[in-house]
Amino acid sequence: MELRDLELFVEAAREESISKAAARLFISQPTISKHIKELEQELHTKLFVRSNYSIKLTEDGLRLLARAQDILALVDRTKSEFQSGFETIAGDVEIGAAESDAITAFGRVLKSIQLDYPGIRCNIFSGNITDVCDKLDKGLLDYAIIMGFVDQNKYDYLSIPLHDNWGVVMKKGDALAEKDILSVQDLSDLPLICSRQWLSLDLSQWLGGAIRKYQIVATYNLAFNATMLVKAGVGYAVMLDKIANTSEESGLVFRPLKGTPETSMFVIWRKNQTFSQAASVLLERMKADLQTLS
Repeated sequence: MELRDLELFVEAAREESISKAAARLFISQPTISKHIKELEQELHTKLFVRSNYSIKLTEDGLRLLARAQDILALVDRTKSEFQSGFETIAGDVEIGAAESDAITAFGRVLKSIQLDYPGIRCNIFSGNITDVCDKLDKGLLDYAIIMGFVDQNKYDYLSIPLHDNWGVVMKKGDALAEKDILSVQDLSDLPLICSRQWLSLDLSQWLGGAIRKYQIVATYNLAFNATMLVKAGVGYAVMLDKIANTSEESGLVFRPLKGTPETSMFVIWRKNQTFSQAASVLLERMKADLQTLS
């Protein structure tokens, strides 16, 4: 399997057309068809279902697309690290991050690096702990900023000495908004919009029972989408403080949940990981800056 095979396969999948992919890449249709056919023969499976006007990925095609995109992204990262050179510290640093107000501490580090090393660029991928750890394990990220538990068998880490608190975002005129603090009992009869992170935690201690007792009508991994559902009247969003827009003009309010544990934040990276110069600079800055917060 050659990288060129994967590149042409990914382009054809994106365009859902061999002719459009060929036109975009300025090559002939038979060339793309030949590479895809060779891939199918090598993998002993059909990657596309073909019609007169388009092509659609099969189940195996979808699996290969996800893997091929990861492989090509890793190749691009490797090229970028070596092409940046060694005389000047520069290059991209890939970071996965959960949505949290604690990201402000990380932002301060990035600002200082920006001033001293303008050739370093940090690319942020937002997602829940499953999303970012999956990319970290595949080598697509240098670091991940997560909340909750760190698997110390797999990762080295830095503790961020800041904490987040759980609460509920609702419409400003809601009767429940008259309370300054909510209890978990207040949630029992409400249609809840919950983060996947929240559902992955051990909730039995502060929900007072099994999660199936609660009416979860939707889940999310980005807070903005959850607030749009709240505005549409779908339900009440359970999320961390300070990540939703609850300004006066937003029409939303946040109310903290009493008795819920504070959520700890960490920067993690793979054990025995080899860093680029740019990623090493970021790590040293994070270590120094986080010590000042301790």
